[in-house]
Amino acid sequence: MKSRNVSRRAFVRAGAVLAAAPYVVNSAVLGKAAVAPSGKITVGFIGTGGHGIARNLNMYLGQADARVLAVCDVDSNNLRRAKQAVDAKYGNSDCATTKDFRDILLRDDIDAVMISTPDHWHTLMSVMAAKAGKDVQCEKPTLTIDEGKVLVKTIRRYGRVFQTSTEDRSERIYHRMAELVRNGRIGKLHTIRVTLPYQPGGPGDPTPQPVPPELDYEMWLGPAPYAPYTKDRVHFNFRWIWDYSGGILCDWGTHLFDTAQWANDTELSGPVEIDAKGTWWQGGLYDTPNEYHVEYTYANGVKMFCDHGGSGIRFEGSDGWIESPSWLAAIKASDPKILDSKIGPEEVHLYTNPAGEHRDFLDCVKTRKDPYFPVDKGHRVATVCHLGNIALKLQRKIRWDPDKEIFPNDDEANRMLSRPMRSPWRL
Repeated sequence: MKSRNVSRRAFVRAGAVLAAAPYVVNSAVLGKAAVAPSGKITVGFIGTGGHGIARNLNMYLGQADARVLAVCDVDSNNLRRAKQAVDAKYGNSDCATTKDFRDILLRDDIDAVMISTPDHWHTLMSVMAAKAGKDVQCEKPTLTIDEGKVLVKTIRRYGRVFQTSTEDRSERIYHRMAELVRNGRIGKLHTIRVTLPYQPGGPGDPTPQPVPPELDYEMWLGPAPYAPYTKDRVHFNFRWIWDYSGGILCDWGTHLFDTAQWANDTELSGPVEIDAKGTWWQGGLYDTPNEYHVEYTYANGVKMFCDHGGSGIRFEGSDGWIESPSWLAAIKASDPKILDSKIGPEEVHLYTNPAGEHRDFLDCVKTRKDPYFPVDKGHRVATVCHLGNIALKLQRKIRWDPDKEIFPNDDEANRMLSRPMRSPWRL
């Protein structure tokens, strides 16, 4: 289907309704799949940068029961590459393109969206998509804890399927470690050690530059505070700027903290105390943590230590330890018998899908069941990341109530649960 000729004024009007006003959804779309008569799930792509194409789009183009109808990106170069990939796959020129994601949400022939944008857009786009009747797969993480709470509430209220998009739970190494720990193969868990990579590159060049003609920079900024364009601000490097993300703790932390939460049986909870010390980039554009040491304490007594300088995770218990010393590295253990252990039929079996997060999402769009990394568990992992960053910003110990999702008697920390959105965008 070719893109409809929708005026900019119509975009703005529709977007204002979606973003700012109550949205009434026909009851027929709540809690049921909206799969095309052909049996294919129709998908719109929002964000087609490096990961958006190399990982997400390529994975969807390999699914026989999915059909990509439209792609959206604020960068014409990304948009062109995405359209070329889709048209080459289907042997036509039908893939619609737009720089405004609201065009995709307005289409009633699209069942689901795949969101691969910078973090500051994740929650707003996901909420708008859910209210528009779309199921959602969205890259991790949220931008703030309060945004995550809104996302969970909205997805559950509108009965949408939501997949937090990471591959970890489909990777045998991390699934196996979590099951071994949950089933007591290292005894009583008492310590988790996580290492995260250094941020690549230097401090970033803040010098204002002309906006390249292919980029809709105003839409790229969206709800974030206005800032002058520089090439080090956009695309991959958004991760190191506080207005758009939370640095390595949010980028890599979401992956390894998820395995930690999974193994610790705290997927719907979180730590109760966080202490952190670290350093920040100085004299440049980037303002997220550079080096850090974060200590998390859980109500069950488990301690989790997070340090810069690696990509591994280790679990220590009363009867031994297991670890993957670096990303996807083979599991090691204090005793080979731990690795050879069989999980019995009456023991804990953690849900996974070895075919990956995209396949799992499509299956769940059909069944209306939760995917392996649903919205509430994704929110809780993002919260762990945000808690570490808040403790780093405050450079002191903070207490957290995972049931009420507040910092008890700590106004300074509670003010960091949310960030304002630039007008006209709001949740």
